[in-house]
Amino acid sequence: MKRGLGKGLDALFADNAADDARTPVTLPLSEIQPNTGQPRKDFDPEALAQLADSIRQHGIIQPLVVRPVVGMDAYQLVAGERRWRAARMAGLSEAPVIIREMDDETVVEVALIENLQREDLNPLEEAEGYRLLQEAYGLTQDQVAAEVGKSRPSVANAMRLLGLPEQVQRLVKSGRLSQGHARTLLALENEEQMLELAQIVMSKGLSVRELERRVRQYQPEKKKKEKTQNVFATQAAQSLEEVFGRKVKVTTGRGKGYLSLEYHGEEDLQELVKRLCGE
Repeated sequence: MKRGLGKGLDALFADNAADDARTPVTLPLSEIQPNTGQPRKDFDPEALAQLADSIRQHGIIQPLVVRPVVGMDAYQLVAGERRWRAARMAGLSEAPVIIREMDDETVVEVALIENLQREDLNPLEEAEGYRLLQEAYGLTQDQVAAEVGKSRPSVANAMRLLGLPEQVQRLVKSGRLSQGHARTLLALENEEQMLELAQIVMSKGLSVRELERRVRQYQPEKKKKEKTQNVFATQAAQSLEEVFGRKVKVTTGRGKGYLSLEYHGEEDLQELVKRLCGE
């Protein structure tokens, strides 16, 4: 990370910026280009139409933020794409803007943070925003949480949703499947089962608690297998302790495991190696 995260939003209205750089001016909408790197990809048509109606009556209250496009008589949106879209929908030909000089890194940061601070953010947009912050600045989840003013568990739980199948993610984005339902589905490992239960939730209107019961019905075989593996691991450890006369630990996992034998000092280790090699 080349510089401290958090400077992006400060760059919009920095205290030491020139007054004229913070004073809104009016620009033709035709001279304003959207940011192709805008992290927000989905705009609710109904919400946009409502905003357009409001803009027709009251105009644009909060100015857009733009930066000059080098070598062109045009400007790139930095913040306010939703207002820009609604203004065009409302038939406006111009809009109030604040023009700021920003480098590409700051533009990315401002776009990410602005989106994460929106009230209408859906769970997947939030998760994707956290992921983009991590990738763009090499942040840990703890650092992302600190930057956006959230707890680390909140950020971690949001990002877990990115592990859902694409079809289920689309249901969450559209609001047809709640975040609580989506998190419950993450307990499953089979994507087909996730999608099947997601469809059942929508068709039968299952609550999260009801979905949790359904999910558990898909897992008894797995739990039985894990219990069998644990019993075998315990028995194996006991047998090896009798053979080698030392503490043995057997750890099982998904398709693999670990075997550890306790020893005391270099001579004891050499003796153990000889016994393992059959010497």
